[in-house]
Amino acid sequence: MATSFVLRVPGEVLFGPGVAAERLPDLVAARGRRCLVFAGGSARRYAGLLSGLGGEVDVRGVTGEPTVDVVRSELRHAREFGPDIVVGVGGGSVIDVAKAVGALLGQDAPPETYLEVVGEGRAVEAPGVPVIAVPTTAGAGSEATANAVLAVPSHGVKVSVRGPAVLPAVALVDPALTLTCPPAVTAASGLDALTQCLEPLVSVFANPLSDGYAREGLRRAGRSLRRAHGAGEDLAARCDMSLAATFGGIALANAKLGAVHGIAGVLGGVLAAPHGAICARLLGPVVARNLTALHARRPDSPAVARYAEAAGLVLGRPAEPADLVTWIEETVRQLEVPRLTAMGWTPEKTTEVVAAAQRSSSMRGNPLPLTDAEVTTVLELAA
Repeated sequence: MATSFVLRVPGEVLFGPGVAAERLPDLVAARGRRCLVFAGGSARRYAGLLSGLGGEVDVRGVTGEPTVDVVRSELRHAREFGPDIVVGVGGGSVIDVAKAVGALLGQDAPPETYLEVVGEGRAVEAPGVPVIAVPTTAGAGSEATANAVLAVPSHGVKVSVRGPAVLPAVALVDPALTLTCPPAVTAASGLDALTQCLEPLVSVFANPLSDGYAREGLRRAGRSLRRAHGAGEDLAARCDMSLAATFGGIALANAKLGAVHGIAGVLGGVLAAPHGAICARLLGPVVARNLTALHARRPDSPAVARYAEAAGLVLGRPAEPADLVTWIEETVRQLEVPRLTAMGWTPEKTTEVVAAAQRSSSMRGNPLPLTDAEVTTVLELAA
């Protein structure tokens, strides 16, 4: 595990039921008079939350997974509007648009300069327009990460705009906003949050500070994910899941991820399915393949003990890594996450997806390199 590290977190994290309506107007007013808002779904859903904003407010709706073309278009609009502050209210996709636009407003080069894989991949370092992230789902942890994930349909991939300037100035995490999340969204986003706490804990880049966030996120997700899905009005469970998502975002931003996201990032470019649902379906197979590979090739790896620790945190009792795999598989079934084939997956794409996944930056954080055959097995088990 890493012995030297840099910790990157949002400039400020405000958490609590009702905190969004209470604090958003003042946070916006402190940064200027012109506010550009990106809102998920129908902007009317957030009319009450946004009604307290003073000055000039421009609300833009965001639907579906964001693409580079969407960000390019919104960036042109933002330059014409000239915001002092950008606000993202919605799920991870909405916040990613807000982060990308806010960060790129401070750059002179075109967006493709900063795109990984299909562009130059230059880090976004010059300060942009500050962003306030207000998540309405508990999953992606985008409110706490230094990257924005964008689809590039022409290349069939999802890539990131990444750099210190992409971190939100404020993460305004209000669990009450997640109370209306439907069960399917709660399942997909919640399992994504769990994944984003587990992968950093076993990552080769893990460090003592990222470990603390990952451990606490796993503990909360383990005790509350099923409750949040089965009883959406359970505010205590929603609080746990919102914290797990934010903690996972901080953990992954500082310790990277692993094979789940390495594969999911590629599948997201070929399947019209939510990122969280893809991660959820891959999680059990990846953990199982990692454990088999570790025992065969690196039995002394610290990741073996960390999987056992993760099992205990999630289950709330002493447990073995195999118990974690069982719990994940049972939870995925209980939460009715569809299989990859139901999302449109077809086996003839296997070779292409495996090759692309092996090149993913997330794969570098996996406890050990997986072979092409092992990645193929993961796809087969998730299908």
